[in-house]
Amino acid sequence: MDLIQTTHKNVSFQESNVLGADLCSDGVNFSLYSKYAKEIFLLLFNRSCGDPTDMIKLQKDKNDIWSIFVRGIKAGQLYGYKVRGDFAPQEGMRFNEHKLLVDPYAKAFYGDFKNKDNLFFGYDVHSNEQDLSFDSRDSTPIAPKSVVIDDTFDWSKDKSPDIPLEKLIIYEVHLKGFTAHKSSGVTDPGTYLGFIDKIPYLKNLGINAVEFLPLMQFHKRDGLERMGLNDYWGYNTLGFFAPENSYSTCQSVSSPVQELKMLIRELHNAGIEIIMDVVYNHTGELDEFGPTLCFRGIDNSSYYALTGKEHDQSYRLYVNDAGCGNTLNVENPPVMRLVLDSLRYWADVMHVDGFRFDLASILPKVRGRYSKESFFFEAIAKDPILKKVKLIAEPWDLTTYQVGNFPLEWSEWNGKFRDNARKFIKGDAHQAKELSFRLTGSADLYGNDGRTPYNSINFITCHDGFTLNDLYLYNDKHNYANGENNADGTNENFSWNCGVEGDTQDEAIVHLRHKMIKNALSCLLIPLGTPLLLGGDEFMRTQKGNNNAYCQDNETTWFDWDYAKRHKHMTTFVKKIIAFRKKHTILQKRKFLAGQSLNFDDINDITWFGYNLDGVNWDDPELKTFCCHLDGNKDTENPENYHLFFILNADFGSHTVKIPEFVGIKWHRAMDTSLKTGDDILDIGKEIELSPQDLYIVNPRSVVGLIGKEFYGISQSYFEKR
Repeated sequence: MDLIQTTHKNVSFQESNVLGADLCSDGVNFSLYSKYAKEIFLLLFNRSCGDPTDMIKLQKDKNDIWSIFVRGIKAGQLYGYKVRGDFAPQEGMRFNEHKLLVDPYAKAFYGDFKNKDNLFFGYDVHSNEQDLSFDSRDSTPIAPKSVVIDDTFDWSKDKSPDIPLEKLIIYEVHLKGFTAHKSSGVTDPGTYLGFIDKIPYLKNLGINAVEFLPLMQFHKRDGLERMGLNDYWGYNTLGFFAPENSYSTCQSVSSPVQELKMLIRELHNAGIEIIMDVVYNHTGELDEFGPTLCFRGIDNSSYYALTGKEHDQSYRLYVNDAGCGNTLNVENPPVMRLVLDSLRYWADVMHVDGFRFDLASILPKVRGRYSKESFFFEAIAKDPILKKVKLIAEPWDLTTYQVGNFPLEWSEWNGKFRDNARKFIKGDAHQAKELSFRLTGSADLYGNDGRTPYNSINFITCHDGFTLNDLYLYNDKHNYANGENNADGTNENFSWNCGVEGDTQDEAIVHLRHKMIKNALSCLLIPLGTPLLLGGDEFMRTQKGNNNAYCQDNETTWFDWDYAKRHKHMTTFVKKIIAFRKKHTILQKRKFLAGQSLNFDDINDITWFGYNLDGVNWDDPELKTFCCHLDGNKDTENPENYHLFFILNADFGSHTVKIPEFVGIKWHRAMDTSLKTGDDILDIGKEIELSPQDLYIVNPRSVVGLIGKEFYGISQSYFEKR
């Protein structure tokens, strides 16, 4: 298609500070950033396929913003861009005027990012010159179109639940996978609307925050489809403002936006926050052999961080800190603006409560290196919208590991919590001392600069890796279905199959596995810090040993709700332990426990014991049993006269544990993961009084939780009495 401007009588040039398609009362102003383009054309469409109705040339201002105002067009208008410039890959230029490009600021897309006859590639895939060659075929007929969106929506006085981090119970889940399975019973499986039907389930469980895997429009790689697989997780973003359209019912071009807003509104009505997993570190255009769909064709050298071969000064290749082919050049101010504008849009217009940043350490860089002094951190901290939302970092990438090193305003996925908890629970040596830090909010990571235990997002499993059930079904990953000969996915799982690889009918092993799962859930949901529960772990969801199920858009990853019925006992356990955490607010204490009395009653807020009420030898590499006492009266925000005593036993043997005595206090069993269903955890107020009061036999590989209740007067320390 020749790039010749068509006649349009309702066109004028207006400088604009708003990028994207800005809908006004009398038309739309289209604006796009490109520093090195020579010409840019706006193409308007009446439908997703066929020729454009208009092709309009944009004008450039002094800030490299290309704009045009078109009167008379309305919301729902389909459009795209073609950009003319140099094609010189070794100089970082990959302009190709024959490829229709989506708007980086588009709020919705119409059509699929499905390559046909390799038309999305800017180079000739059959050429010996590879990406240095040029493909002059027009991609317009198959390319998805951007959509002009009206942001108007009936929010019905929607308001964020605004739940403090110390009270948050996060549920990480894939939006489609939650309801895609036929067993879900929802009206619209795998969609934003389908998820709404399951909100009562989450509320009943005690969840008050949902962390969705990426919801922004993403690219599904061609190679996976040829193997019968799919880019399921959604970490190859193409539209930083657009909801993934495959999760909508597609009743109209605006359905993805409208239906996601409906979901957010209903989550808020249920008192549940929404946290979005956002991917600003790379895009779905991948490496130099990837498609030309957006940024690469608009201004490759501005949007991406480029590099060359060793001893080669060319800029043909891409920095690849994310391991996904490219790295977004966030150090470039216009690209930083793109990221910040995107965040503001989701927080302000879409009412999102928080963000989890995938490979977050890539974003705050100064001259290519992670820095807490970066403009990225400064801009978010000063922004009137963004400084109010929850900010959660995945604090690592391929080049750096920054756990414990993000600013005060940020929480972090605590990878050290995950690894240490897994190792201790399965009985590894040299783990107990570190676990004492992890269970109390990781003061070694967050305790020195004004941060709190809730800078730590505690997790044992997440989307990336084994499910909790599989953690105790498999010693090794089983990823052959991914088509990479089991070479993908981590080998460091710190898992234990309890004696048999995979499923078994051996009742002793089944009981042990259930106990190990409950031990892990206890270590996740009781400690200080914000817990993150992988969706489905509460009813023992399995991926059959696949620890890298990014490409399994099928029953491997979809929630089989028959498991929820079959393993109702585990769901009940999770529900009760969440209720236990919410009831006993010492477990939500914002300040680190000091190991001191604080209110002059000679009872420390936290005390560690061996199983004879003796001291703990943390330097013993084989230490696998220890106890922890918490004084509920030390919660200065909500003091109550109760005591908690936890026994953690990762040993294969049982132990008789001495229980501390307090005047006016009687001990009751609240939880024992070794006991049968119904006795393993008890309802609040129905805990069973211990007899005798001073001893408890803790069974092998189990976690015990006791509560000391006042029965007369004011309690007095046994140690003070003596």
